[in-house]
Amino acid sequence: MVMGEFTQETELLVIGAGPGGYAAAFRAADLGLEVMMVDVAERPGGVCLHRGCIPSKTYLHLAELIHDARAAAAMGVAFEAPRLDLAAIRSWKERVVERLARGLVTLTEKRGIQYVQGRAVFEDDRHVRIRGRDTLRVAFKHAVIAAGSHAVPLPGVDFGQDGRIMSSTGALSLADIPERLLVVGAGYVGLELGTVYAALGSRVTLVEVGGRLLPGVDADLVAPLGKRLAETFEALWFNTRVTGCDVSQRGVTAALQGEDAPDRLEVERVLVAIGRRPNTGRLALEAAGVRLDEDGFIAVDEQQRTSVPHIYAIGDIAGGVMLAHKAMVEGKVAAEVIAGRAAAFDVRAMPAVVYTDPQIAWAGLGEDEARRQGRAVAVEAFPWKYAGRALTTGAPTGLTKMVVEAGTRRVIGMGIVGRGAENLIAEGVLAIAMGALADDVALSVHAHPTLVETEGETAEIFLGAATHILPRK
Repeated sequence: MVMGEFTQETELLVIGAGPGGYAAAFRAADLGLEVMMVDVAERPGGVCLHRGCIPSKTYLHLAELIHDARAAAAMGVAFEAPRLDLAAIRSWKERVVERLARGLVTLTEKRGIQYVQGRAVFEDDRHVRIRGRDTLRVAFKHAVIAAGSHAVPLPGVDFGQDGRIMSSTGALSLADIPERLLVVGAGYVGLELGTVYAALGSRVTLVEVGGRLLPGVDADLVAPLGKRLAETFEALWFNTRVTGCDVSQRGVTAALQGEDAPDRLEVERVLVAIGRRPNTGRLALEAAGVRLDEDGFIAVDEQQRTSVPHIYAIGDIAGGVMLAHKAMVEGKVAAEVIAGRAAAFDVRAMPAVVYTDPQIAWAGLGEDEARRQGRAVAVEAFPWKYAGRALTTGAPTGLTKMVVEAGTRRVIGMGIVGRGAENLIAEGVLAIAMGALADDVALSVHAHPTLVETEGETAEIFLGAATHILPRK
């Protein structure tokens, strides 16, 4: 500390203003705490709002429209080929982001939260120095670390080489539509952004070091998406790795090593989507005594406490699934614990959604994971080719799947692949969270014809009472 330096005090300091950070700040303020929220960005929202979830979903909606317009020809309605105005597309995305960002600013101000732009660095377990336009020293009673994560580059290949090697952030800037795009990684980021660029006209090649799309997701849920991508992407190469990239003014020459892939591939741009790492490096956590786990994330307990009892961590930086809604739940838990309430992170069903076409959503235990755990389970699925609503929308390739405890028929997992899975999974989340039986879902009346009706019919299969599929003999 500099002699005579002013130190501002706050009851709660929230470091990071993404979904987890602002959820923690908002809940804490609602519970009567004095809150300061600090972030490197000018406004709250984090990567999710400004460079991630929201921008990608605006583009994915357009990709869906383009696909539907093409598919409508088989139904007797033909549209002209789409004419793309990239400036207008970017402008629409920015308007969406701007509206949401203004809303967060208003909510921050109305709650009396002090927002500071800058980078927080711990001096000890009670003080941080915020480096921004001006340096500010802050003393806090409690802190919540919600500093997020960053994209992992390929070994020896940095992002930003003339924009040719892109992270998701670079891809979402939509500088142009490359004739050929190489996507490295078959997780949700690579698949979603590959879907966007393919719909907008790029010839997309996907390379995955593993043997399949979306490792960890049940194969029967992924199969319809794999079939679609085999049609819309130029190539899918599995068990293949990128060993180097030679960047020039004309594009990128990628060196590949794999079973069926060529040794070299020439493209205009490369999107690297091979994972994310926590932003622990610039916080000086060691000065505060905050410990990391063996994977480099901040170690926390079920109340989000770190090794320092008055410092909490949430979201990507605390490990687990890297989902905005998971971070928001954790943020609220931390805020309530700090406010003296009884709270803990105890979630039976964390939903996840891949916004490709078809979408994939799941919650609770998947079939493969349940069997790996040695759980005695029963599994049933209802193919959408028997669902009237799916056929009316030209989307019969979907599937609704339910995993239940053998004997009790308690719902412990659900997975859905098909149009609108992002919304349909909510019934599964509620059933799992409440400990509902398949009987409860089956006996709940589902409107006809709807896609949510497939969840009721899946549950009815366990009872031998499904209407639109023959019972097993």
